[in-house]
Amino acid sequence: MGLVIKAALGALVVLLIGVLAKTKNYYIAGLIPLFPTFALIAHYIVASERGIEALRATIIFSMWSIIPYFVYLVSLWYFTGMMRLPAAFVGSV
Repeated sequence: MGLVIKAALGALVVLLIGVLAKTKNYYIAGLIPLFPTFALIAHYIVASERGIEALRATIIFSMWSIIPYFVYLVSLWYFTGMMRLPAAFVGSV
């Protein structure tokens, strides 16, 4: 049953992103994945199955993921100014 709830939550987030992308405040859709919805689920699962020490290690690892995400955003911003969108996506990954 827990898997169904997690899948439903993920589907709701995707729908929210789709709806917000069509509004005049479309840029908010880019912020939705940054909210800790999925992180909360992942952290709860790690803590309940592996313990607090594993959770703390996961948190440190997650902090380091901010750096490549920032690099991705900077490169996507740069490439969208000089390439077509599909090429910009490929170039920024």
